[in-house]
Amino acid sequence: MAKEIAILMAAGLGSRMRPLTEKVPKPLVKAYGRSMIDTVISGLEKRGVEHIYVVVGYLGEQIRAFAQKYSNVTVVENKEYNEKNNISSIHAVAEEMKTANCFICEADLFVSDPSIFEAKLENSCYYGKMVKGYSDDWVFDLDDNGFIIRVGKCGTDTYNMVGVSYFKQKDAEIIANAVLEAYKHEGHEQLYWDEIVDQQLDKLKLVINPVTAEQIVEIDSVDELAEFDPDYEKYN
Repeated sequence: MAKEIAILMAAGLGSRMRPLTEKVPKPLVKAYGRSMIDTVISGLEKRGVEHIYVVVGYLGEQIRAFAQKYSNVTVVENKEYNEKNNISSIHAVAEEMKTANCFICEADLFVSDPSIFEAKLENSCYYGKMVKGYSDDWVFDLDDNGFIIRVGKCGTDTYNMVGVSYFKQKDAEIIANAVLEAYKHEGHEQLYWDEIVDQQLDKLKLVINPVTAEQIVEIDSVDELAEFDPDYEKYN
């Protein structure tokens, strides 16, 4: 197998998870006794990913301390996390991203089924869950051959983003270079890194790796956490 690395995005404020995130960064919030970031790292390790880069910002020293138990994890500081959108986290590891086939994962996911990382990924892809009806979340438009032709907000009867993507080295390099180029221009501060991917789709061949909502649980708020783990019902 070709060399694989992973980038975990763990710099955000987790504002919607307050008051839990007032003293703990969101990736370290626990559900059923496990921190969310631990479920992601465990799945990546089972796949045999060679090295994991965790990009931290808010309360990053706590994640740095947590990561010490892993021999294959490097913590990278995003000093711009409070001033720029999440393009800044990719910028912080852009050079590392060019070196291998690369997972990019949100660190605040609860991976209930680690086998999702065992898929044979022959193409660069986003993991996606099918949502029937209208969704105002991040979604993908596909052409007749199943290739992604739009990464953006809002769609109907389509795959929704779940916070995991995978890029072959040549595609990872295209995206990393595009992020570095975007940084030279005014307005990059507000960009999501997925918008950079959208701008490069003419150079990429991205597909969907389907998963179910039960396999990757996205927890964005205290209410959603309480619905998932009854121990948090007191916060509801």
